[in-house]
Amino acid sequence: MQQPLDSQIPPGCPAHGNVQMYGPSFGADPEGHYAQLRSFGPSAPVDIAPDVQAELVTSYDAALYVLQNPASFVRDSRRWNALNEGRVPADSPALPMMGYRPNALFSDGAAHARLRQAVTDSLATVNEHQLIRQTQQSANYLISQFSTDIRGQAELMAEYAQPLPLLVFSDLFGCPPEIGDRVIAGISGIFEGTPGADEVLGGALTELIALKRRRPAADLTTRLMEHSAQLSDEEVLHQLVTLLSGGTAPLAAAIGTSSALYLGEDWQVGLPVEDAVSQTLWNYAPIANYAAHYPTHDVELGGRVVRANDPILVSFAAANTDPKLTEHREQLSAKAHLAFGAGPHACPAKDPAFMIAVTAVEALLNRLPDVEMRVPFKALTWAPSPWSRSLVTLPIRFSPRAVPQAAEPAASNPGQAPQQQAVPSSSPTTGPARTGTSVAPQSKGGLFTRFLAWTRGE
Repeated sequence: MQQPLDSQIPPGCPAHGNVQMYGPSFGADPEGHYAQLRSFGPSAPVDIAPDVQAELVTSYDAALYVLQNPASFVRDSRRWNALNEGRVPADSPALPMMGYRPNALFSDGAAHARLRQAVTDSLATVNEHQLIRQTQQSANYLISQFSTDIRGQAELMAEYAQPLPLLVFSDLFGCPPEIGDRVIAGISGIFEGTPGADEVLGGALTELIALKRRRPAADLTTRLMEHSAQLSDEEVLHQLVTLLSGGTAPLAAAIGTSSALYLGEDWQVGLPVEDAVSQTLWNYAPIANYAAHYPTHDVELGGRVVRANDPILVSFAAANTDPKLTEHREQLSAKAHLAFGAGPHACPAKDPAFMIAVTAVEALLNRLPDVEMRVPFKALTWAPSPWSRSLVTLPIRFSPRAVPQAAEPAASNPGQAPQQQAVPSSSPTTGPARTGTSVAPQSKGGLFTRFLAWTRGE
């Protein structure tokens, strides 16, 4: 008998294994995969990576149940059955995402409360106007680098959306130029799969922490170190890594998708940038499938029993687009999406993250008032990752222009409609006061060194 072609096998068919949540097929049509998974109930078994199985929750209500029930679902991945039994490949791409680290993300109970409090208290000291100013200045620098292209073309993901959060975080951490360059190279390399990137990032942050021990400053690194929780240097390092990994890549995805939506063919003229960011968080959750939980006992999810210590992942993307929410979406709060999680492990920086995304898109529209996409929104390509929902590229065009060097941006309110006018070339050239280093930045070097030199007009 002739065997059916692979293309004729429906995703998730029990006779042919779990739904595969990775690779080109998933990347091209995640919504189709989520729809197939929903046919099995609020959750279903998936392969999140080759030879790595997990239960994926696709229901909004079931996701809230898992996220808000820490007594039954914990985050410490040292409980992971398959990992402890040697059934997870040593080179699995799931390990960097799900493997245990001594940070708030993978901790529970008192340990989690202690680490999270240090993070939330430190983030609370970040001044809103300072954050907007840092974001605008980073945006202005990046735009200045591509806006003079004589073709009037740029690739917005690589040249703007991806580097912008890295500049903002390096600034917030109080990095000197050379350390900031290595922090950016390290975290970028981790997401790109560059060999040795972990060591580069770890070495840079270790030097940063040692520097702040000698010379404390008004930055996030110092605040974490001086917090009453009395974090060890290793704990400080892992919280910084969590902030970087949990903040930069999802923010880059949000900035890119929000920009594409606002410039897209279906966007309603007159709606503010804030609406584009909210729509991104609802319909294109930057962290698509993550938040591994481990049941403390056998649990039942919609008639399916999941064994204690088998991983349960939450599909924020599928939960946010749950068909059962359709008739209630307009009545729900604009912030009822699960893009930032929920429960005790909800993102502690959701308000700053939203503010950075809005400010970044507004800065682009203000600096390049005639910017437009070179392809329709529906023709854009998405990364085939199970963990994130991010555009691969975002090609744009605009009228080439000169952007004033180190222009000092005026503070604006996130969500305010962008002013569609050019920035005068006579804008003052001023830069912010720097802290945490006495080393003068050079005109050459890595991204952060060049940025700091630009802010000083060098």
